Formats: sequence, structure tokens, C-alpha cells
Amino acid sequence: MKLGAIEAGGTKFVMAIGNEQGEISEKMVIPTEHPEITLPKILDFFKNKGIEKLGLGGFGPIDINRNSSTYGQLQKTPKTDWVDYPLGEKLKQELGIPIIIDTDVNVAAMSEAKWGSATDVDSCLYITVGTGIGAGAYFQGKTLKGLSHSEMGHIKVRRHPEDTYEGTCPYHKDCLEGIAAGPSLEKRWGKKGHELADDQKVWELEAYYLAQALTNYIYILSPERIIMGGGVMKQQQLFPLIRKNVLEMLNGYVSSPYLTEKEIDRYIVPPGLTDEAGVKGALYLAMNE
Repeated sequence: MKLGAIEAGGTKFVMAIGNEQGEISEKMVIPTEHPEITLPKILDFFKNKGIEKLGLGGFGPIDINRNSSTYGQLQKTPKTDWVDYPLGEKLKQELGIPIIIDTDVNVAAMSEAKWGSATDVDSCLYITVGTGIGAGAYFQGKTLKGLSHSEMGHIKVRRHPEDTYEGTCPYHKDCLEGIAAGPSLEKRWGKKGHELADDQKVWELEAYYLAQALTNYIYILSPERIIMGGGVMKQQQLFPLIRKNVLEMLNGYVSSPYLTEKEIDRYIVPPGLTDEAGVKGALYLAMNE
């Protein structure tokens, strides 16, 4: 079966054509611009390719309730050009095929469970730290949904005593995304993340906030593996700092062999599918429909 996949991110859209084995035969990456610029490029890629279904992993908030009249519509997203944009309906009208929708981080968690870093466990959490921060949870074959999808990037975290930065989130200012996403790094320090690679203080502060979030997720969701991707996590020095902070913050309260100095490296890990976790997850979403 020929399937289409879209990973719709805050910085870029990744579009692909593949099959039920997760093999990608064609792929294209475009920047996330205004919807009226972005949509025609998406349609040009998929039209006349013979795809039977399309999976969409979208940045949020996005309506993922299949019974809703606004299924696939962007909601109060920080990408203000996309607020209330009916992406799912537009794709369905133009392509004339079923469109199956979840969040970009939920589908990334799915693909990591199927083909990546979480194939040996029954549950995992995928967190992306990039233009924004989001996390998706996958438990025993299903992504976590309720009233809507989770918004784990917008939790409140304790301020570091030395941090006075106000935060960039247009809705909450200093939520996790507001003080630890890529744009926050740049605005706080005056340089992009890759230009700050050798500044230990930058990454110690970043790890302090991300570890708080992971500690909360462990308490609430108890995932068997945590996978961290996104542009900011390409700074590999973050992983040992985050792991160290998580162990200190848990302080032995949660009993698991994974939550020890010996095994923590196998618990908090980078994506096994590298930058293709999202788009392959969208393929898997279409495949399972």
C-alpha cells in the first residue's frame, strides 16, 4: 500500500511517501510559512502520486477528535498565522483520501516504539526540544489522548535562583517552552544554540529545566523509556546533565533499575530514528488506520 506522511513542525514540514514497513521512497522538506504559501507546496508533492491514505503529525494545539466538526484544525498555537487554520479539512478536500491526524510528538513516540529506541518496552515518552517543546506518550499500542492531546511543553517549572528571564511563550511567558525552547535560548543569551555549544552555564541551566519536566513526567506517567529529540537536543552535552539532574531530583523515590546511575543512560536516550521519527510516525499512523 502506498501511504503519505506529513510531519508538520513549527519550523518545517516534512512530507514523505512510503509503505507499511516504514520504508520511505520519496521525501521533501519545506519551511513552515503562512498556510497559503505552505499548503500549495504540500499539495504539489502529494498530487498524482497514488497514495491511498495520509497520516499527519501536527504541531499543536490541534483538534485530534475524529468526531469533531473541526478535526485537524489548528487551535491556539504560538504559530499565530496558523491559529484556527483547517489543515486536515483542506488536505481531505484537495487530495480526496482519508487523513488521519495526531500530534507530531505522539506519532514520533509511536514510530520509536515500532522501529526506534523503544522497541523493547511497552511504553515510552517522546519529547522534542526545538522551536517549541512538546511531548507525546505511547502506552501499549496507543497514544495518550483525553479532552484533547497533552500539552507537556507548557507545564510550570521552578525558576532557577539565578534566572530572571521573562520567557517567550505568548500564552504563559515562563512555562517550560517559554524558558527552555530554542527561541528562548537565543533571546536569553543573544546567540543561537549552536553558537553557545562551549558555554557550560547555558546547558546547565537548560538541563535544570528539562530535568524538572522529565521528573514530573516520570511521576505522572511512569514511562518505560524517555526519548529526547529536536534541534536543541543535538547538543549532546545535555544528555548527561539531564540524567544527573533527574536522578538528583527523584532522590531515589521511584524504584526502578532504569533510574540508577548504572542504567539511566538506557532510560533517557536520543531518537533511534534520528530526524525521521516524526515522519515515519505519520506513516505508521496511516498504516494502522
